[in-house]
Amino acid sequence: MSIEVVNLVKSFGAVPVLEGINLHVRNGELVALLGPSGSGKTTLLRIIAGLDWPEQGTVRFDGEDALQRTIRERNVGFVFQHYALFRHLNVYENVAFGLRVKPRAHRPSESEIAAQVEKLLELVQIKWLAHRYPNQLSGGQRQRVALARALAIEPRVLLLDEPFGALDAKVRKDLRRWLRALHGEINVTSLFVTHDQEEALEVADRVVVLNHGRIEQIGTPEDVYDRPASAFVHDFIGESITLPVDVAAGQVSFDSRVLALDPQGTPAGAARLFIRPYDVSLVSPADALLQGTVKHVKAFGPNLRVEVELLRDSKEAIALEVQARRDERIQTGQMIGLKPERYRIFALPDDSATVPPA
Repeated sequence: MSIEVVNLVKSFGAVPVLEGINLHVRNGELVALLGPSGSGKTTLLRIIAGLDWPEQGTVRFDGEDALQRTIRERNVGFVFQHYALFRHLNVYENVAFGLRVKPRAHRPSESEIAAQVEKLLELVQIKWLAHRYPNQLSGGQRQRVALARALAIEPRVLLLDEPFGALDAKVRKDLRRWLRALHGEINVTSLFVTHDQEEALEVADRVVVLNHGRIEQIGTPEDVYDRPASAFVHDFIGESITLPVDVAAGQVSFDSRVLALDPQGTPAGAARLFIRPYDVSLVSPADALLQGTVKHVKAFGPNLRVEVELLRDSKEAIALEVQARRDERIQTGQMIGLKPERYRIFALPDDSATVPPA
């Protein structure tokens, strides 16, 4: 089933939470809503589910107005961060719950319920836990029960709100791989909320990046990481080095020195230079656009992380961290040059006073 969100607006009191959201989710797609706390992710998910209402806009399921339907009529499966399992019911009964409370005319027989629950417990790989209670399960097991319960009603849409947020890093990593594989089997249109960029990039078909109630970018994981549409997306997703620069007459300047960089169509004025730490080559200071002093070197897997303090004229120094190969001989205290190989330049927004100073 497809989901279409058109010009959705929502406020809490005088505080705007969603400001003109437009989004189309294709049938069978797995889409991540990614953004920092307060960006509007969960509010958007709750409106789609029918747990909240917008002040303006439309939500359509397969072209039909979902806002005119009750939660039950929308047939949405919802998985919460903290599971929301019934503590007095065992795993089997938790999963069967949604089937048992269906209207009598649509309620399956006990044998049909048993077959459906067994199939789902096998699908989420916890059939052997059917008679245990939630307090006898690990966090990862409880999340699988919550997902099986959401799937039991055969939802048209599956919504997940920070589904792995309460789990430790190792379990999260295992479960998100499992969720990606599971989605390939069940093929139900799914949206999940996360503030974990790695989770969104690994699991989703497409990523919706939100910031202050607005969509900054929609694209594949490769799009939002390699081709960020704004300074916010570049800074939020992945690691970034940021430097204050000025653009004038088709030239880019840092600290009053012209850098041999393409301004990339950025209009004249104050701007920001964004570079991934691994997109910087360490070269001789004489051959570099930027020079600095090595302050710290530490091993990180197959690479080195090198903290460099850039030289500036009569201004506070800027410290940044770049990546180097382990076989590069770099020592604390040495002068070094930095040569950006790939970079992006974005003009400062009108509200640039809110941008942290360099």
